[in-house]
Amino acid sequence: MTSNAEKFGQDNPGFQIENGENGRATKDSETKIKVDGIETERAQWGNGLEFLMSCIAMSVGLGNIWRFPFTAYENGGGAFLIPYIVVLIVIGRPLYYLEMALGQFTSRGNVQSFSSLSPAIKGIGYGQLLGSTCIATYYCSLMALTLFYLVSSFTSDLPWSHCKVEWETENSQRNVTCVSSKDTESVTGRNKISSSELWFTKEVLKEKEQINDGVGPPEWRLTLCLLLAWFLTFAVSVKGVKSSGKVSYFLALFPYVVMGALLIRAVTLEGSTEGMLYFVTPQWSKLARAEVWYAAVTQCFFSLNVGLGSIIMYSSYNSFDHNINRDALVVTTLDTFTSLLAGTTIFGILGNLAHELNVPVEDVVKSGGTGLAFISYPDAIAKFQSVPWLFAILFFIMLFVLGIGSLVALHGCANTMIMDNFPTIKPWKVSAATALFGFLVGLVYITPVSSI
Repeated sequence: MTSNAEKFGQDNPGFQIENGENGRATKDSETKIKVDGIETERAQWGNGLEFLMSCIAMSVGLGNIWRFPFTAYENGGGAFLIPYIVVLIVIGRPLYYLEMALGQFTSRGNVQSFSSLSPAIKGIGYGQLLGSTCIATYYCSLMALTLFYLVSSFTSDLPWSHCKVEWETENSQRNVTCVSSKDTESVTGRNKISSSELWFTKEVLKEKEQINDGVGPPEWRLTLCLLLAWFLTFAVSVKGVKSSGKVSYFLALFPYVVMGALLIRAVTLEGSTEGMLYFVTPQWSKLARAEVWYAAVTQCFFSLNVGLGSIIMYSSYNSFDHNINRDALVVTTLDTFTSLLAGTTIFGILGNLAHELNVPVEDVVKSGGTGLAFISYPDAIAKFQSVPWLFAILFFIMLFVLGIGSLVALHGCANTMIMDNFPTIKPWKVSAATALFGFLVGLVYITPVSSI
């Protein structure tokens, strides 16, 4: 009986799979395919667990740590789970499974998958590639910031925990008072700003009041961090899935070790219960707002990496009969669980910060995204009475590992597209070229910015 893969190859002469009976993997974990009549070998995952771990590392990322908690807080707290889970079941999980099925069936990356189905929709693949490339270059700049904070954390006196003398002149001109992050004084006044926020804007980003004379060259310390982040990404992807699959165990599991340690610490802090309750307390009236449902769709797509081509790319390295239904269920469920775990931990620590400052929890939750990761959270850590540097190190290591897991997948989309079209090129050359391109584009994001 003719298999689906064989029928597909007959209808599309430019695409054929020769992978043993019923598309099963060969002993050397490689698939033989024909691209425009030329037979080439395509690598496969060492085993199904490598694929699952890689998908977990890809989907569980920064969106779970710094985007979901603030998005939920802004859109109904615990009530936000209702639209989020509805969107996950009705849209997110089916699309995740659909992309897995498309990649596994065609054994090609996202560009070639759409092209082999119909040349008319080839542009979808290129659109996904463009989107994933743009995100990857910016994503790695965030990894550079994370590395910068990580290196700066290896000191008993965290650098963002106190005000610097050189800030005083500029602050006096702006009629702003710097308050040390170590102080138990509220910094919510209009003319007060925390040392952690000033350190992020003045020392890390090198923010300027105006850029009439140009933005200037990239900040050299962030440039080195960006170079290191791309080098580590290249090292993971140097042999394609043969190398990234082995590293996926660490990228997928290590963040949960750190999150577990941070959660244990969070629940032992004074005031943490108020923060956690504030995070999960439902605001039912917000469910009637369309923007809350829109936020649920945005968060679901962003968190799962749906529509970027990375799911298609990863599943294209599976054997033809791999059980992707199980994997899609595991990854999407674990992604939601991780978002809840991260939100509980983050708001537990912010609850302690509110307790120390003697202010309501909402007064210490200033923003999500980079504001939460590089201002609010470091500010809370600086107020820890014991070993604040240790928790700073753990937090930024966790952020970096989560980011690398997602970045490797985004990086792999470009690598796979090139290798699908030029299968004779060595994978390490492709990975090096795309990493260098990403580094050069990423320099734009680490130039001094304007505060205007």
